[in-house]
Amino acid sequence: MICPESEAGPSQGESLPGALPDALRAELIAFRRDLHMHPELGKQEFRTTAAIKARLEQAGLAPKVLASGTGLLCDVGTRGEDTRPMLALRADIDALPIPDTKAGVPYRSTVPDRAHACGHDVHTTAVLGAGLVLAELDRQGLLPNPVRLIFQPAEEVLPGGAPDAIASGALDGVGRIIGVHCDPKVDVGRIGLRVGAITSACDRLELSLDGPGGHTARPHLTTDLVTAAAKVATEVPALLARRVDARAGLALTWGRLETGHACNVIPQHAELSGTVRCLDLKAWREAPDLVHAAIDEVAGMHRAKTVINYVRGVPPVVNEAGAIDLLAGAMTARRGPYAIEDTEQSLGGEDFSWYLEHVPGAMARLGVRTPGDTRGLDLHRGNFDVDEEAITVGVELFTASALLHVNHL
Repeated sequence: MICPESEAGPSQGESLPGALPDALRAELIAFRRDLHMHPELGKQEFRTTAAIKARLEQAGLAPKVLASGTGLLCDVGTRGEDTRPMLALRADIDALPIPDTKAGVPYRSTVPDRAHACGHDVHTTAVLGAGLVLAELDRQGLLPNPVRLIFQPAEEVLPGGAPDAIASGALDGVGRIIGVHCDPKVDVGRIGLRVGAITSACDRLELSLDGPGGHTARPHLTTDLVTAAAKVATEVPALLARRVDARAGLALTWGRLETGHACNVIPQHAELSGTVRCLDLKAWREAPDLVHAAIDEVAGMHRAKTVINYVRGVPPVVNEAGAIDLLAGAMTARRGPYAIEDTEQSLGGEDFSWYLEHVPGAMARLGVRTPGDTRGLDLHRGNFDVDEEAITVGVELFTASALLHVNHL
């Protein structure tokens, strides 16, 4: 425990069963390190899937691999005549295509240019650990309602692996879903909660501009494509900002602009690509039409022809108040109210949002920073690492949520 007993109270977790045994805690740390050493990209997580499946089967459970071949579902507890909706615990299992640059740790990635630099190995291990603890509680008759474990592939691949998991039946019989995401800005032993939008929608935009080309001495006789591209790059984001409610947080940001090969030649072709991010569901649903109209309007002023490829990514994650109440109650039961803090919105995307299009739920920020650590670690960087006490905290949060969910139906 990070905080002393005098702060948390000597009996914070005594009202709920399901304490994490020391032997299992050590096993889970070893399991996470094994995943960390063998990261796999989205839709390639065969070893990871096999490792999770083997451990769940060892515990007497019956996991089912998704139709896509990676990822799996596993129910803990017997439904029988109980038709109350289940709580689902979701983990993502894929890694990132970046090198692991950590030094001095024995569990550094062994796969070139692959790393668990977003904490998915921690998410996976926490849900696995919760499943093992809940299976033991079920054998003792202490699990009030079945729980579904979702180990989802390809979170980092737009539009994410969540739609495939849903198509495989991940939400059948589920009434609410919860998950966590590692947060290196939050101390281990604490979680961050927020009602409403916590992450942004993220779509990809690819744009081609075309014209007849010409000589830079005679731009009036052709389409000045460089100017057209520059105007689209600067004016379309500004135009969008005036066509939606500013509170929606709709933002188009370009990441690439390419055109031209010579200083005295007006090119025939230009390409731009970027992302569209949004914190409001209604505005996200309207975004493709708004973006198309704004591009055509600006490009048309400069006589440039457009080809627009708007690729849907993920909606915003909008946390349900009831699920936040459940997570807050679970964390309070395990570690006390001091272990909860408000968290900020992020413009990063998360395909957990697809589940929330079907059932209510919430995602919590799981603290992974060792108190006093001043390195300023961040996600999606090769030196990312966690305080492994976060695994215990995640298991505690998930198991308490499963036990308390019957009070939130």
